[in-house]
Amino acid sequence: MRPPFPEPIPSRATPTFRPAAPGDETLVLAFIGELAAYERLAHAAVATAFDIEAALFCDHPKVFCDLAEVEGEAVGFTLWFYNFSTFVGRHGLYLEDLYVRPHARGLGIGRALFTRLAQRCVDENLGRLEWSVLDWNAPAIAFYDRLRSVSLDDWRTRRLDGAALRTVADSQLGSPSS
Repeated sequence: MRPPFPEPIPSRATPTFRPAAPGDETLVLAFIGELAAYERLAHAAVATAFDIEAALFCDHPKVFCDLAEVEGEAVGFTLWFYNFSTFVGRHGLYLEDLYVRPHARGLGIGRALFTRLAQRCVDENLGRLEWSVLDWNAPAIAFYDRLRSVSLDDWRTRRLDGAALRTVADSQLGSPSS
């Protein structure tokens, strides 16, 4: 009988990293689902494997994904895209998702995934690497603090989606009430 959770990965295991490739959409979707469950947002994760395939593996993708593997097993991922800072006058990266499966934590995989993005920023002369973290996620906040990242507490993330997004899109532009 198989244990309900995978065995912890030995600390001597060496992770490898690669960009996601066609055929990985189901794996990426599984990581997204696991992250959504951890963040208590499973109800909001409505993407399909088709959505992920279309976004990551189209002719001109606007979002990218890197995978971490240990001994052939996929154990973590980052999903990111380019943004732009008018203040800095350069592109940057926005990290949408960073996730390492629980049995693979503590091996430096999250840090290595993060380091790869930071190196990309340096190599491409990008101005920033930014992301969001839920205010209750103490382990993630501690991890980001160890990296010496800065919390932008004076900024509030705002969002339009669903019916509100459609309402704004359908409104008359330039009217006095807009």
